[in-house]
Order: sequence, then structure tokens, then C-alpha cells
Amino acid sequence: MDAEKLSQRLQTVADFVPQGARLADIGTDHAYLPAALVLAGRIDFAVAGDVTLGPLQNATAEIERLHLSEQIQPRLADGLAAIQPTDQIDTVVIAGMGGTLIAKILTAGAVQLAGVKRLILQPNVGEARVRQWLMEHHYQLMAERIVAEDGHIYEILVADYTGVPFSYNARELRFGPFLLAAGGPIFRQKWQEELQREAAALEQMKAAKEPPLEKIAAFQAQLAQIKEVLA
Repeated sequence: MDAEKLSQRLQTVADFVPQGARLADIGTDHAYLPAALVLAGRIDFAVAGDVTLGPLQNATAEIERLHLSEQIQPRLADGLAAIQPTDQIDTVVIAGMGGTLIAKILTAGAVQLAGVKRLILQPNVGEARVRQWLMEHHYQLMAERIVAEDGHIYEILVADYTGVPFSYNARELRFGPFLLAAGGPIFRQKWQEELQREAAALEQMKAAKEPPLEKIAAFQAQLAQIKEVLA
């Protein structure tokens, strides 16, 4: 994979970046995403932010290799601190992190989110935590996609700021309102695998000398919910 040929996961993320967006790619790694978007003529300005020097050096090298230094600015920064007011960023991508970390980055960067219209988020785990954050901060889900690649299953969440209060129920937060409606083989595969993991964990808890009854009850409820969705 490189900027000229994105992975399926990153291409799915890229597809939701609006034409002409001013993009911040947080946790950019090699800057493949913003570089691909500039090369495709979709955007002409991006910030490529990373908290770690090694990945940022990789990003800088890729940007220079493609002669995109005027369009993409690599910045060493923690989360949304990479964004400056003069950037006029309207679209933020955070991909390839845990959901709890993504929510933490968004919360810490409240000032930088002023003026941001679209969030494109790809949590590796903890998707429900991300949906909860979006709901609490009036970013409404506009689309969800689920992608299987290299033995992993990824969810991509696309949300626009509305400023209007709305709510998702517990089922929607866990499974995703759009993904629930769409279903499909990858969705079923993900939750069948999760069902197996949780069932195995439940049996271990039941076999303990002092079974944690409250935790067992919670797992049983979660298993019932998955079975209902798969049915």
C-alpha cells in the first residue's frame, strides 16, 4: 500500500472526504490518505498529524517523494493539537485507533473542532464508545461501512455536525444504526466471532471458584442481544 494505491480500509475512508475539503488526518502514519486525496484532485490542503516522531518522519518522506509539500503539512502534535485556526479545517479523519482513544482525542480537541463539519472515524475496537461521543456532541451519523481486510474487520463511521440533539438506543450504539439495517456477510461474521468470544468468556466465569454473578448476568444479556441481531 502507498498513496497511489490505498488499502480497502483507507479507500473507504477516503470515499467519504468531501470534494474540496480542508482535511486533518490525525494519526496519519505515512500520510497515504491525504496524499492520495491530493493526487486524485479531491482536496488541495491537508494537515497530517502524528504524536510520534517515527511515523511523522515517514509521512514527511512520503509527502516529499510525491512533491506535495505545498498541499500537505506534516505536524508533530498530540491529537487535534495539530490543527491551527488558520488551517480552516472542516473535515477530520481519525483511523486505526481504539474507540476510547478516539473519544479522548475528540474531547481534548474541542477547541480545534470548532468549524469542523465532518468526522470520519475508524476505530479498531470500541465502536460503541465512538457512537456515544458523537451522540453526546451532536454529530449525527450519516453513513457506516464495514470492511474485511487482512484478517481484520473494520467499521468506518461518518458523522456530520448538526448541533441538534438526537439519540441512539443501546442496540444502535453497539451495532450501528446503518450497519444493523444493512446487515450483510461481513457484519454477520463480525458478530458471530464476537458471540463465540463472549460465550467462551462466560463459560470461564461460570467455572470460577467464586463466579462474578453481576458480570455473568451482563455477559448473558450481551449474548442474547447478539443472538437476536443475528436471528
